[in-house]
Amino acid sequence: MKIYTFHQKQKLPITKQQAWEFLSSPKNLKTITPDYMSFDILSGAEKPMFPGQIIQYIVTPILGVKTKWVTEITHVKEGEYFVDEQRFGPYALWHHKHFIKEIDNGVEMEDIIDYKVPMGILGQMVQPFLVKPKLNEIFDYRTKKLEELFGKYKG
Repeated sequence: MKIYTFHQKQKLPITKQQAWEFLSSPKNLKTITPDYMSFDILSGAEKPMFPGQIIQYIVTPILGVKTKWVTEITHVKEGEYFVDEQRFGPYALWHHKHFIKEIDNGVEMEDIIDYKVPMGILGQMVQPFLVKPKLNEIFDYRTKKLEELFGKYKG
């Protein structure tokens, strides 16, 4: 069983509170997800984030195939981090940690995703040229979108 890790950091010129309010609201996921993915929250985003929260989405990750994705918010430390884990969806394992750290003139956001692709050896074969590039594309879009919303970090 091969588990992959995706890791990304981004700095923004906003306060820790602004970052937390935006990132911890499931309703903002659609804003930072590429339009072609047709991201739509079905349920679970009505309340502020809390441990045990179940959020259901429909997403079209590749080839126009709509997929239901169910995640659970498993850990929350207000203003600092939260963790979402897939309960049902396109991955065999999805464990996504979101960290927010105050730095000079802003915040550093860090994402660490541990994931396993489905379909055994076939999934492992397509991971380097299908799954990994797709994650990079999605997070590159998110980086640009957050900079559009909050400005570029000037350090």
